[in-house]
Amino acid sequence: MSQELGHMMVQAGRITAAQLQEALDGQQKSGEKFVDILLRMGAVADEDELTHFIGRQLNIGALRLADVELDPEVVKLIPLDIARRFNVIAVSKVNKTLVVAISDPHNIYVLDAIKFITGCSIQPVISPERAISRSIDQYYADTGGMTDLIKGLEDGELQVIEADDQVDEMDLQSQVQDKPLVKLVDKIIMEAIQRHASDIHIESYETRIRVRYRVDGQLRETQPLPFKYRAAIVSRIKIMADLDISERRLPQDGRIKVKFGKRAIDLRVSVLPTIFGEKVVMRILDPEALMADLTKLGFPENALNSFKKAISLPYGMILVTGPTGSGKTTTLYSALKTLNRPEVNILTAEDPVEFNFEGINQVLVRADIGLNFAATLRSFLRQDPDIVMVGEIRDGETADIAIRAALTGHLVFSTLHTNDAPSTIHRLVDMGVPNYLVASAAKLIMAQRMTRRICPTCREEIPVTPEHVAALGMTAAEAKDLHIFAGKGCGDCSNTGMAGRIGIFEVMPVTKEIERMILENAPVESIRQQAIKEGMLTLRMAAMEKMNKGQIPFEQVLGESA
Repeated sequence: MSQELGHMMVQAGRITAAQLQEALDGQQKSGEKFVDILLRMGAVADEDELTHFIGRQLNIGALRLADVELDPEVVKLIPLDIARRFNVIAVSKVNKTLVVAISDPHNIYVLDAIKFITGCSIQPVISPERAISRSIDQYYADTGGMTDLIKGLEDGELQVIEADDQVDEMDLQSQVQDKPLVKLVDKIIMEAIQRHASDIHIESYETRIRVRYRVDGQLRETQPLPFKYRAAIVSRIKIMADLDISERRLPQDGRIKVKFGKRAIDLRVSVLPTIFGEKVVMRILDPEALMADLTKLGFPENALNSFKKAISLPYGMILVTGPTGSGKTTTLYSALKTLNRPEVNILTAEDPVEFNFEGINQVLVRADIGLNFAATLRSFLRQDPDIVMVGEIRDGETADIAIRAALTGHLVFSTLHTNDAPSTIHRLVDMGVPNYLVASAAKLIMAQRMTRRICPTCREEIPVTPEHVAALGMTAAEAKDLHIFAGKGCGDCSNTGMAGRIGIFEVMPVTKEIERMILENAPVESIRQQAIKEGMLTLRMAAMEKMNKGQIPFEQVLGESA
């Protein structure tokens, strides 16, 4: 469809032939969707505009799904597997005519298939791909379904296993293979993947068992499970992760590999004993959810240019800092993906290895057998590397080896836990690395955070109040150009007002002047002021910029130091 759509847009004067070629080339190189490339290039304002354009060209109606409430019974006329595979959803039914929202109107095959399945005449309307996906998640949420599976348990299909130490292990192994329970656990995992969750939490309390999914950084509670099945559910997950189901007193870690559609997804499982039973957290490592593309992380243009310039250097050290969950690994993976070419030897030391990349040699660090970051890094230097990534610099030995590798012709990436970019320098010195080595090796230091993004569909500007100005520590004059936005809540964002996450970046290139200040052991504040003078945006400044553009809410700015 890409070329056909592109040519229609060129003929209509919506994009130039050069923009079409650039988008097609980008699609071939990165595999990114054609529409996403057009949006990133700014060739179209949003998906709705593009949808209406296609509808007019093909004489097909366009529908904004967020503005209509669908009938669940009509929706389910199309089976879930067909709806997901072809990204279609039934909108309404009048007599024997079924209105179907579709993102690719050229796919005649799927329209014929739906006609055959439903026995209805099909009237297509065009809607944005993401809007259809969100509607599928919403209206098929319990298809299959969680309620029926729980009812099956309650109807006596499964013998109850109570959580006590007297349960026979063989008995437990046999019970947790029962079909209703297997389906229930599979459904919990599948629903989390459909909701684009990063983690699944299953928690036992005194009288209930709670299930929560972390979506866009926030934990959201879902349908509770029957309390009496807590041991059976946890034991089923343990068997899937190849853990010891008889051990309920000590923490355990394992992995599960599942297939969802055509893609394989890893689940990292952690089991923790609590006073009312075991708590399970499953981290979902979905390659499709990894946004390993530098242009999509939320970098301001100047910061992105500085970062790209640094990662194209032949040697030196690039450090990414921030707390757990701030997206450091994603940024490093994005950089490595950009640099991954047949003529480059890339090695990584990770704990754990979260995603696999073809063409990159990834090593799982195992401190329990002596394979720590320092030992792995020493081995790397005998493997003729061009680029090395060390998952985290945790001690002086690792810092020293990494710095010296950066000074001997290797490009080294790593992470540290510091609050901002300038204080990273003193953290390395505190680890025992001499100032002159830090000054010579470090080429760029970046601090980052991940924050929730306002839903672009229901975003609206709200009045700036004196309380807003006071909370930001600004004067009335400084607040003259201040803009604050919020999401009202709509179908696209499940009425939360938020949709997805975006990065906030503090990018500090180590210039000649900053190198001189490191050598002189200048205070952190002096280095910060010099970096700002050279164009660096602090985390607070970067957050303010995104708030003014309507990308993040006011509350997210307050968490960043000035």
